[in-house]
Amino acid sequence: MEFRSAYLLGFLDSDHISTLTDDLLLLILVRLPYIKVAARTSILSRRWHGLWAHLRQIIFREVVFDSIEPALRQISCPPAVSLLEIHAPEQDMASTAQVNSLLSVAAELKPKEFIASFPSSFGLLGRSIIINFTCFHRTICIMLDHVYIRSVPVGIEFPMLETLSLLHCNGNLDALLSCCPRLHTLLLSGILFETSDLRVNSPSLQELVINSFSTERVNIVAPMLKKLEILFTVMLEVNISVLAPIMEDVWWYYCDTEESIMFGLWYLELLGFQATDRQGELPLLHIRASVDSSLFPYDPNFEQEIEKHMVVDFSLLELDLKTDGHVFGALVFYLLQINQISSSLQKLKIILLRSVVKEECPTDCPCESTNWRSQAISLTTLEEVEINGFEGVDHEFDLLKQLLVFAPKL
Repeated sequence: MEFRSAYLLGFLDSDHISTLTDDLLLLILVRLPYIKVAARTSILSRRWHGLWAHLRQIIFREVVFDSIEPALRQISCPPAVSLLEIHAPEQDMASTAQVNSLLSVAAELKPKEFIASFPSSFGLLGRSIIINFTCFHRTICIMLDHVYIRSVPVGIEFPMLETLSLLHCNGNLDALLSCCPRLHTLLLSGILFETSDLRVNSPSLQELVINSFSTERVNIVAPMLKKLEILFTVMLEVNISVLAPIMEDVWWYYCDTEESIMFGLWYLELLGFQATDRQGELPLLHIRASVDSSLFPYDPNFEQEIEKHMVVDFSLLELDLKTDGHVFGALVFYLLQINQISSSLQKLKIILLRSVVKEECPTDCPCESTNWRSQAISLTTLEEVEINGFEGVDHEFDLLKQLLVFAPKL
């Protein structure tokens, strides 16, 4: 029994992990969540001291900002870092000069992937951090959050950069894109532009994703662009120009929060286009509209708005209508008379979004003000109609009768 106890004590006293090779110890460190935890292993023994600086994936979380740059200077190079990720703490403050100094040191590590995220309140008095972008020669992927890109120094280029993500940033996008000759993917989310213009000009860009921003002009020139995803949330009098002749996948949506796009009682909530090269999927025009009696009367402007966003042709029209008990035939016929819709429409899908409480429109309601039942339209390409939420009331049957008259292929 005494021999067994002595054996166990001897086993526990021995530091068998520290006898492993550096490569094996680094495999242990790389499984730790971020660099702060890895650096703490230095207190275990002299064998572990400074070993974290040889990691090729460096993630800073919950590290005081002033400590990050000195820590970066301890990292051995070469070989280059595969991932450098910096998340500044919410409670810290830093100047533009400090952030630019940090970026310069980060660039010296030649990371393949670089992520820098600063909280919205970061900086002096909550102002944006203004950066003069340093060169990342070997970096393939960059993501920046909450910075103002003031300029790119003359002669700076990102020759290997393929993916660029800018979140809640603003500044000189033109200057940055001109320095990225191999850029394939660009993600812009929550972006603000000083001139209210979104300009994307890139001869190499293949995928563009833009989410939630306000602008007055959209100008995209990307001859190699294959995939485009855009979500607009608030736009007034927007002008749109897209030059991308080989696009294959398009997801383009506009959400109107101003109730400014009208037809009678109806206002536009959402307008979208979807197109893909996948076999069997029809290119889609998606419209969601609701009723607001307080907005009547207004000159109809649905047509102008639809034409403005017509970046691709389509053959499927989906209408999501919040009717509140009102007649919707006039709106449907108004849309079907728009030439860019009627000339190519193969399938019409209407989804009636009804409220839980059954509602009826009052006598002499403006929703019946137009003579849509006697209007003639040409729907020579329409082959299929689907209506979800059909209840069989008179005005719904009237709409079906009209469609059957003017769509000979149904």
